[in-house]
Amino acid sequence: MRLTRALENLIEQLQKLPTIGPKTAQRLALHLLKVPEAQAQALAEAIIEARTSVRPCSQCGYLTEADPCVICRDSTRDKSLLCIAEEASDVMAIERSGYRGQYYVINKAFSLMGGNRLEDIDLAPLLDKLSGGEIRELILALNPDIDGEVLARYIAGLAAAYPVRITRLAHGLPVGGDIEYTDEITLRKAIEGRKEI
Repeated sequence: MRLTRALENLIEQLQKLPTIGPKTAQRLALHLLKVPEAQAQALAEAIIEARTSVRPCSQCGYLTEADPCVICRDSTRDKSLLCIAEEASDVMAIERSGYRGQYYVINKAFSLMGGNRLEDIDLAPLLDKLSGGEIRELILALNPDIDGEVLARYIAGLAAAYPVRITRLAHGLPVGGDIEYTDEITLRKAIEGRKEI
């Protein structure tokens, strides 16, 4: 089926978004053509505004419009806890848990298969924070995959030179999950990380 150039381009651009496949991109494009022009214009302006005004915080790397970010400006947060996260989306998830410490967001995708090198990740600001002496615990909140494990061990090795407790997020069974449907790695991590009750 032939589509107009503009519609084809819109579908193509939407497909570039994460988790958006061809059918979803087509549905979104057709939906955007049906909404009132003011609504479509508001979406386009919101994208442009976010692209021009949102940037990483100079202190922690979280996304912000005002530097430093709202988290770094919050004097009620525990300055002795520093959580290392890969992306701003990880910070958003951790914030929902009620965590009240500080962050260091790497903001750089690391993939062994993608040919990335650990040395290419700028961790100098992190090491400066650790050398300040205020941090008592470094929480490695990195994804529980091969790349996350390698990155966690690398950061833990660098941080070992400082007087900080280095911890990782617990791995294991999700609440409401069934053991029989759990993969072997998750089950092994759950057994290794078991706690007395």
